Amino acid sequence: MVVFDSLRKDCVGAFGQPPWGEVETPNLDALASESRIFTRAYAETLPTLPARRAMYTGNNVYPFHGGDFKLRGDSVRLPGWGPIPEDQDTLAELLRDKGGYRTALISDVYHMFKPSKNYWRGFDQWTFLRGQERDPERSGPHIPDAELGQWMPEELTDEPKRAGSLRQTLKNMRGRLHEEDYFAARVMTEAVRWLEENGDADKFFLTVESFDPHEPWFVPEHYRRMYDDSDGPERIQPPYGSIASWAPEDVRRSQAAYSGLITMCDRWFGRLHRALKDMGLLEDTLLVVTADHGHSMGEEGYMGKRPYPADPAVFEVPLMLRQPEGVGERSDSIVQHTDIAATVLDYAGVESAQPMDGRSLLGESAGRDHATVAYGPAVVVVDSQWWLNAKVDGTGAFLYDLDSPEPRAKNLADERPEIADRLFRLALNDARGGFPEYLMTMANELADAPGSSSRVLRGA
Repeated sequence: MVVFDSLRKDCVGAFGQPPWGEVETPNLDALASESRIFTRAYAETLPTLPARRAMYTGNNVYPFHGGDFKLRGDSVRLPGWGPIPEDQDTLAELLRDKGGYRTALISDVYHMFKPSKNYWRGFDQWTFLRGQERDPERSGPHIPDAELGQWMPEELTDEPKRAGSLRQTLKNMRGRLHEEDYFAARVMTEAVRWLEENGDADKFFLTVESFDPHEPWFVPEHYRRMYDDSDGPERIQPPYGSIASWAPEDVRRSQAAYSGLITMCDRWFGRLHRALKDMGLLEDTLLVVTADHGHSMGEEGYMGKRPYPADPAVFEVPLMLRQPEGVGERSDSIVQHTDIAATVLDYAGVESAQPMDGRSLLGESAGRDHATVAYGPAVVVVDSQWWLNAKVDGTGAFLYDLDSPEPRAKNLADERPEIADRLFRLALNDARGGFPEYLMTMANELADAPGSSSRVLRGA
């Protein structure tokens, strides 16, 4: 199972192309030609850690009951941003303890390894490659403001969170000279090394977690120049806000850095894919490739990711399943992250003693009639035609007709209240017990977005 962080679905050629232009992903495209790809795959909860909990357990994290985490050793304060509950089995535990699989995790997603987290449960070996983003791998030397200005607009250097994160990254990456020193290369190289060292295993489950292409989008310059060959300061840190004040060349440079990092991720994934082929492992191995979520790259004047108003590019994910027969096909069934664990267990012939929300994708009837996706105090509900985004208290709704040539051109929440209410009822039903009080308070404090509906959705 290979998981990329913040990889937009439309940046993988097999799924389309983003608004700013095609991104080269020849190795992922080659895998797609041998895989069942799901064109309507969605996260279950966002962002990084809640999404992985859903993938690792096959159980819903929504609606974040008991998820108001304020844990030592972590500055992130998001619903669901906590450890995997002790009473939930993980996919790795089930495969190791009930299926006799040798299990391993290769990851540079430092959030998984913070002092209060436990995402390595069930792995016979877990390898943490340090240094991404705010991981305190190094404490010095201090990075001056002038150096920050080479990488982000001046307005961001005054923001303690953004500037602090980039300062730590720059400390961590001191001495990185060659492409092989970059994280995507190191993660995939370590994954290949594990395969080489564990060839004696009768059965194995390897999870490969690449924090790239998550920001900051540090990438060798030649990858960025594939998409923007201009000179000037690099732009590798999104503001998580409006880019109205950004110059067009800064926006273009950010998009180019992101695209270049995706292409580098693809190149090094190709090494892992090639190794699996050369070792003969694809003849009897299920290969799953996905992402936790996407990222807004300037659409509607915003760069980053946010729960509300939601960008479909953040909530949709690429998902490819390559079975040994290597048959390429497309499915437009609605599927979610929780289905990955159920699929792997089905393929391995291992049953969970606990109920699981996920559904195996190996059968002909795979899929759902809708997907409910939660991010903080907001929720997205998608069915075969409609997309709803609202706060969990039912206010500030956006409703879009996916069959329209330009779905996001018009908010139909006031014109089609019966559709908006029906979808919100699905969100309430999926919440099973309703929303926790702290989440409702967060929703009440979240400002309505321009253009949202003024009516409150009816949940009954």
